[in-house]
Amino acid sequence: MHQALRSRTVFRPAAGAPAAPGPRPHPQHVRSLIDADALRVLHRAARVLLADLPDLTDRLVAALQDQEPAYRAAVTSDPAAIWQEVHRSLRHSVASLIDPRGSRDAARRCSWKIGATRAEQGLPLDALLHAFRLGGSLVWQGLIEETCRTAPEDVRLLVHIAADVWNFVDEHCTLVADAYRQVERQLAWRRENRLRVLAGALLDGASRIADLPETAQALDLPEEGRYVVVAVTAGCPSDAAGARAAHGRGRRVYWHTGVEADYGIVLLGENESGIEGGSEVGSEVGSGSGSGGGSRDGSQGPTSAVPPASGSARTGVSTAVSGLAAVGDARRLADIALDMCPRTGGTIRLTEHLPAALVVSTPDLGAALVERVLGPLSGLEPADEAVLLDTLATWLACDGSAQRAGERLYCHRNTVLNRLRRYEQLTGRSLSRPADLVEISLALTARGLRTR
Repeated sequence: MHQALRSRTVFRPAAGAPAAPGPRPHPQHVRSLIDADALRVLHRAARVLLADLPDLTDRLVAALQDQEPAYRAAVTSDPAAIWQEVHRSLRHSVASLIDPRGSRDAARRCSWKIGATRAEQGLPLDALLHAFRLGGSLVWQGLIEETCRTAPEDVRLLVHIAADVWNFVDEHCTLVADAYRQVERQLAWRRENRLRVLAGALLDGASRIADLPETAQALDLPEEGRYVVVAVTAGCPSDAAGARAAHGRGRRVYWHTGVEADYGIVLLGENESGIEGGSEVGSEVGSGSGSGGGSRDGSQGPTSAVPPASGSARTGVSTAVSGLAAVGDARRLADIALDMCPRTGGTIRLTEHLPAALVVSTPDLGAALVERVLGPLSGLEPADEAVLLDTLATWLACDGSAQRAGERLYCHRNTVLNRLRRYEQLTGRSLSRPADLVEISLALTARGLRTR
């Protein structure tokens, strides 16, 4: 506590000094008789309060129960602990009125500990500050009552120390608030860190079965439910935030910030099998069967996507899985979809690109398939090879219609047919054989992903 009494400064002009204003002499600090009398009255009343501290404690605990609902519950659950806390705080406070310098540090430590403890227990800060102000009011009232009882004529002297008493209360309210907020920040950091650990383990597929109930509660997601994982990466934070907002709109979702991508664990509705194309989160173009898209260099295959409203953000959406325990599998599928997404941005939903996902998830086999199915064309001139591959991909995208493929490629349908026959002659494969068509489609997809 600050000193209970403020010293008064008295200026006396030097003997023989002129009446005109001049430099003031060095001030002399003296304590007035009124301050000394007020200090005597304060000490006398404070000693009585200190001797009768249990009764003062009972009165404050009763006041807290009556006026502060948060403390009412605390007193009900653990009355002994509350009584001891109030008793200890009052003892330090009243002792500080008698010996400010000797008791100040202990009083500050006591208030700080109370603020920290109540933050850990979740008691509202407003209730805690109200309790300290109630305590200050009760001590001040006790000082007045005791002085009125023993020396009524001295009550007027307490006016001179009232400001110091309430400054003490304000100082300790500030201490309590600082301690409370510091611990509150630490607890929030611990909760956030624990949440990140739980979510990271879930997405990595490393969660223990025993941890799933805690994880479900922390993420506010049901342990049993259907989920997809959304992987988002972008060149700038605003694009990533836009993609996250779009995919989380109207859904329960938890977002986890990873090193290379952000991951959203999205809870699906009862009748949803996934986040479908054409919804509010964007849509893709291209065939889900693995056919090519129609670019001149043959590199744009079934993974092409229309960039969403979130700028250059790239988004991969997994297939649906059942239960939080399977979220790790969904995250790996979302990564595969993200790998298929064009570098310029867009959204890939894995359910619409499963054939492409097969070759992406097994790149070695995809490279072997490209060599086996398209390798015979590598001996051609690059421009000639590109024309054949572009024609083949466009014909597949047009469901085997030479007429529509020719319109898209700006050539006659017979030209398309001639190019297709040339491919068959060079590779020994038949476009009328279903097994060959499957291999050709997958090979074109693998090549497009590799050369993108």
